[in-house]
Amino acid sequence: MTEAPASAAHAGTIREIAETRAAVPGALLPILHEIQDQLGYVPDSAVPIVASVLNLSRAEVHGVVSFYHLYRRTPPGRRTIYLCRAEACQAMGARDLEARLKEKLGIDFHETTSDERFSLEPIYCLGNCACSPALMIDETVHGRVTAERLDSLLEEG
Repeated sequence: MTEAPASAAHAGTIREIAETRAAVPGALLPILHEIQDQLGYVPDSAVPIVASVLNLSRAEVHGVVSFYHLYRRTPPGRRTIYLCRAEACQAMGARDLEARLKEKLGIDFHETTSDERFSLEPIYCLGNCACSPALMIDETVHGRVTAERLDSLLEEG
């Protein structure tokens, strides 16, 4: 694995986050969360910086970033669509919504449209089972989403 060097601004931010939280027990996850909160993603260039500050191998840090699907390794789109993949939503048509979303956006899960408008992420329960199928755009949950409603939501976004 070869990491591109961090931009000066990102490198400083990443190092500051890592050094500030290094003494916290189990610091790796809080550091990665904070990097993602501030930058919108965890760039590959963060791996050697975090590894150095925490005295871990690059492989250990990379393994954590790549294992947990909620860590983004590329910048997100302006809007993020989370499609519920839990059983209740699947039983009520979420698989059809998934196919429609992927076709309309031209992307798969964990990807961002070329115009950087939307990112698509799976989520495994929105707690909206009675109103399945559900999806969330940014922080707004939408229930009983039909193909027509999906098209409308995409036009609004």
